[in-house]
Amino acid sequence: MKKPVADAGEKCPLWQKDVSKVCHTCPWYTLLRGKNPQSGAEVDDWGCAISWLPVLLIETSKEVRQGAAATESFRNEMVRLSTIEQPRIELRKIDSPTLIATPSS
Repeated sequence: MKKPVADAGEKCPLWQKDVSKVCHTCPWYTLLRGKNPQSGAEVDDWGCAISWLPVLLIETSKEVRQGAAATESFRNEMVRLSTIEQPRIELRKIDSPTLIATPSS
C-alpha cells in the first residue's frame, strides 16, 4: 500500500520540514485503524507513530483493565466453587474407609 502525502502546514519535529514533503517517506508514518478508546469513533487515518502513542497507551491500559477484571471474575468463581465442593470432599473422606498400611513380614 502506497503511503499518502500528508497535508501541508505542519512541521515534522524529526525532520524539521513541512510534513507534506517528508511524512510519506518516513517509516514511522503509519496507518491506524480501529476505534478511538476515548470517543468510540472509527479511526482510519495515516499519522506519525509518535503522535499515535497517547491513543495506543490509552487503549492498552483499557485492555489491561479488562484482562484484570476477567481474571478477578474467574478467581471469584473458582473460590465460590471451591467453597461448594469443599464440604463434599470432607464428607467423602469421612464416609470412605481408611486403609492402614502395615509392614509385610
